[in-house]
Amino acid sequence: MANAATAIWLLMTCLTAAAQKLPTVAVLSTGGTIASKQDAAKGGYVPALSGEDLVSAVPAIKKIAQIQVEQISNISSSDMTAEIWVRLAGRVNELLARPEISGIVVTHGTNTLEETAYFLDLTTISTKPVILVGAQRPASDPDSDGPRNLLNAIRVAVAAEAVGKGVMVAMNGQINAARDVTKTNTSQVETFRGLEFGALGVVDEEKVRFYRAPLRRQTFVVDSRTQLGRIDIVSSYAGADGALIHSLVRDGHVQGLVVAGLGLGGVTSSMFDAIQEARARGIPVVISTRVPTGRIFPLSAGKGSTLSLRQIGCVLADNLSPQKARILLMLALTKSQDTAALQKYFDN
Repeated sequence: MANAATAIWLLMTCLTAAAQKLPTVAVLSTGGTIASKQDAAKGGYVPALSGEDLVSAVPAIKKIAQIQVEQISNISSSDMTAEIWVRLAGRVNELLARPEISGIVVTHGTNTLEETAYFLDLTTISTKPVILVGAQRPASDPDSDGPRNLLNAIRVAVAAEAVGKGVMVAMNGQINAARDVTKTNTSQVETFRGLEFGALGVVDEEKVRFYRAPLRRQTFVVDSRTQLGRIDIVSSYAGADGALIHSLVRDGHVQGLVVAGLGLGGVTSSMFDAIQEARARGIPVVISTRVPTGRIFPLSAGKGSTLSLRQIGCVLADNLSPQKARILLMLALTKSQDTAALQKYFDN
């Protein structure tokens, strides 16, 4: 009996020592499909699992890292807010400042995952990896993609090559930069892609492998006192008369606008008049595009063209999507309202 007890003690000591050598990853859970289960009474999926539940469902994680789990929220990502972003960014920066934390994985719903990823990319101070991960199929489905995605995200978070590459999204075996990535399919698992420049790398059965690094990055310092203004997105389309912009401007609550323009960022003549009213009232306006890829630059000279919009003081969004241009404008307005200064942030 004594020999058996000694053997068990030695085994436990070895296991503990081995665990202590593993890197530590903080998993911050926010809800979403990855944490959802079928609710028979409601007839659909609802967030139901905690971060602890998600991690414990993937035993292989224990072989890769020691995990510290925190629950930030448990919501559909459709309900993600700027207030949660600020709180999440604060916690990410606090954790990454600890020497024992090697990286962070944020579990998140896919609807606004790319927006949260970009916000964190703009507000994370450390060079340690921050990986966002979600699922297209809920946890209660027999073929849920959540467990494999979570395992792979943690593998990326502890990879030496992931350091210094900013916030990334790791799903379906692909690693994408926060600035570039977008959701491309409503339901299929291969949905998050960097359409114009491709993935940063892959995470497969053998290893995590990177092939390029993002260059267009900048950092804003935020804390619990940071107040982000109300920025609305308005789309241009055939026959758009600018009524929505007139309404927003005269309501008096909007502090900035992002316009999803046509092609190179142009708008209808009537929408141009509405944007001109917004500019006359000192409201910053950023011009993006409905087109999935390509950057904004002046070309034609007609009324409503990108050139005419720039001439009245609009900021051009480069190749940022409307939803990401909104995030950058939110943060840039904490530093300046000057058009030239704002344009520099979008050119960075």
